[in-house]
Amino acid sequence: MLTFQFTPFPELRTARLLLRPLRHTDAPALLIQRSDPRVMRYIDREPDHTVEESLALIRKVEQAAADNTGITWAMVRPEQEDVLLGTLGFWRLIPEHHRAEIGYGLHPDYWRQGLMQEALEAVLHFGFHTMQLHSVEANVNPHNTASMALLTKHGFVREAYFHEDYYFRGQFLDSAIYSLLTPLRTAGQTTAQV
Repeated sequence: MLTFQFTPFPELRTARLLLRPLRHTDAPALLIQRSDPRVMRYIDREPDHTVEESLALIRKVEQAAADNTGITWAMVRPEQEDVLLGTLGFWRLIPEHHRAEIGYGLHPDYWRQGLMQEALEAVLHFGFHTMQLHSVEANVNPHNTASMALLTKHGFVREAYFHEDYYFRGQFLDSAIYSLLTPLRTAGQTTAQV
């Protein structure tokens, strides 16, 4: 079984981004993102309504990192560290199977600029090379074509399609499950440590 250590918090850098821990001061920007109907359209969860709700989510993310049960990064530009663009991370870890589930969100002002693609590449690299994950999964609303295109571009394949497996707002919704295996494996072997 894998073990994880997220203290100190591992900041990541890309050509245009700094991936840092969420801060309590990010709560107002997170509220804007998590209350925007365009962002929440395919998340199938109730939007945040108050800064306190967003702050509670940040505290939950902080506790997950402290407990080594999940890690979420804030996406910012290095020259504007206080301007939250979005979030992404491994919100559910399955250490006994060397697997994690990834989730992400980006404010619409930053869509179609390749920022999530850039951030996802860095996070996947960290997941496979540092965390020694064997696979990463993503659970996607099947109508979210942009998210499915992003995953496919990074080599994810659709492994399952569940009909009406998720109940939200009085209706049963479908889920598409995408998965990516580590690029570090070779003919029947993996570099993951047990």
